[in-house]
Amino acid sequence: MTELREDGFLGGRLRIAQPAQGYRAGADAVMLAAACPARPGDSVLELGCGAGAALLCLGARVPGLRLAGLELQPAYAELARRNAAANAIPAELHEGDLARMPAALRGQSFDHVIANPPYFTGGPPAPDAGRGRARHEATPLPLWIEAGLRRLRPGGWLTLIQRSERLAEILAALSAAAGAITILPVAAREGREAGRIIVAARKGTRAPLRLLSPFVMHAKPLHSADEEDLTGAAQAVLREGAALSLGGPNFR
Repeated sequence: MTELREDGFLGGRLRIAQPAQGYRAGADAVMLAAACPARPGDSVLELGCGAGAALLCLGARVPGLRLAGLELQPAYAELARRNAAANAIPAELHEGDLARMPAALRGQSFDHVIANPPYFTGGPPAPDAGRGRARHEATPLPLWIEAGLRRLRPGGWLTLIQRSERLAEILAALSAAAGAITILPVAAREGREAGRIIVAARKGTRAPLRLLSPFVMHAKPLHSADEEDLTGAAQAVLREGAALSLGGPNFR
């Protein structure tokens, strides 16, 4: 990873260095950070933190968090450290495999775990190896969920963003150890199928599942290359750093 570019997040509040070619975080990372219900003083672990975009977006929105990230790829872990320092957001960044959690993390429990696991189960490798590892899973999705639940304190929240077609896998993996499962479908436009889902679940409770109305990203029915056309809600989250409330009787 030799050539980098700097991308603005949250309307330019954050500057994140990412590979010029290969995998780069974008709107999904911001949405994940916005959905985490962390409060000042809470501890948060991100599994597969990449260059740190989601973790740092969360740190920019909520002051006083104890942030930690785990990243498999050394170059991305180093980028995450660099980005945390450049944005003056304290974070512990660990290099390692979530299936063999580093000793420094095995002894800790967190109020929140967040993750944006690879979206694809297989297929041809990407030309860029880092992009391939970020998008095509080497560790099955249920193991991501198991690792996240292990690192949570009782009553802590696991928050994920994933492709909507993988919802059944997520629910199956959560069923034995978590409840208050809250599902937010994310659709590109009104009337379109949701391509993404945000799922939050609370460790150690049996509270019922909640399915929320879709969050719509774009206001116009068709894409225009000349304008961004975000909905007001999407603008608030992506550009202004607003929280994405999944609130309900069991949510914090």
